[in-house]
Amino acid sequence: MTTAKVWFITGASRGLGKAFTQAALEAGDRVVAAARNLEPLATLAAEYPHELVQIPLDVSDRKAVFAAVDKAAAAFGKLDVVVNNAGGLLYGMVEEATEEQIRGHLDVNFFGAVWVAQAVVPHLREQGSGRILQITSMGGAGGMASVGFYGAGKVALDSFSTALAMEVKRFGINVTVVEMGGYSTELFSTGTTATEALPHYETLRAELAEMWGDDAGPDPSTAAPVIMKLAKLPDPPQRLIVGSESFDQVQELLQARTDVYRTWEDLSRMAPG
Repeated sequence: MTTAKVWFITGASRGLGKAFTQAALEAGDRVVAAARNLEPLATLAAEYPHELVQIPLDVSDRKAVFAAVDKAAAAFGKLDVVVNNAGGLLYGMVEEATEEQIRGHLDVNFFGAVWVAQAVVPHLREQGSGRILQITSMGGAGGMASVGFYGAGKVALDSFSTALAMEVKRFGINVTVVEMGGYSTELFSTGTTATEALPHYETLRAELAEMWGDDAGPDPSTAAPVIMKLAKLPDPPQRLIVGSESFDQVQELLQARTDVYRTWEDLSRMAPG
């Protein structure tokens, strides 16, 4: 008989977080769901009154994160899978973004994930097992106009998570950087903060809108089976791309970067070191 896993999921009330929460509950696992607004989880809470624990949480508040993680660990006596999913989108050109917008964005998308990791590691180390899934983006493979700060946060999360994986592996803790493709979440609506548009970028905005089109992407529930399988792997990968099209796009981005390096290899090799 398989022992039910205990999940702690941030940003659990919408998009990918909600899809992962529902998939875990349907698999017979137990979930501690954390989010600023828990109302969208009302139906799941009624359906799984004993398997779902809800905790209101703003991940940008470090003290609140540590308190929430302590509650989460106590709820079912352990934590098996931690999903660092909470995040938002700052949409706008670099020049347009205010200091308040930039700091607020990174407080959630980067520092929020750091606080969660710092809070859960002592619990996972004490029990000698556990895994942390860091939800990043396939866009983290390269910057993109109008979403530069979103990409910057994801790249920072990627780098920090790689270091974390090296540090905690010896304690029986596995960390996976999960590079998500584009899914139809509420990221571009309720999860978006927009800058005040400057007229200088009107043409670029139109070009980006045409390039991206109107396709919102597949439903988040289609990504959930991948996360469920990942959580069960005895020796999970340190990074994983989720999405068939996104896999191909990431390979293209990486190849393009390699091609640029090779083009300018002679200039690079002029300096020692």
